[in-house]
Amino acid sequence: QVQLVESGGGLVQAGGSLRLSCAASGSIFEINAMGWYRRAPGKQRELVAKIRSGGSTDYADSVRGRFTISRDNAKNTVYLQMNSLTPEETAVYSCNAEGYLWRGSSRGALFVSYGQGTQVTVSS
Repeated sequence: QVQLVESGGGLVQAGGSLRLSCAASGSIFEINAMGWYRRAPGKQRELVAKIRSGGSTDYADSVRGRFTISRDNAKNTVYLQMNSLTPEETAVYSCNAEGYLWRGSSRGALFVSYGQGTQVTVSS
């Protein structure tokens, strides 16, 4: 009922930058939080950054100061600006949204959705 579509991944050299976008669509009453996760080959998925509806943010220690998460509430879109990328950050990056669906003209059920992911490859 909620679809998330990421864009902006690709190939970049070490030290370079990329900006990821993720747009949520569907029967969305409100989104409380959106975030970015990544899964590198052979590793577990990890939270990269998260932003709440009020604007507060969380970052993984490894990206703090280099990555910036932001959102456009009117567009239900979250962005991740990634600077000074390293080859170790090669991974599939996927976005996440948590919120509530519409039920008639009122707030309905809670939802948690993930996108399909976008590949980020950082070459050395």
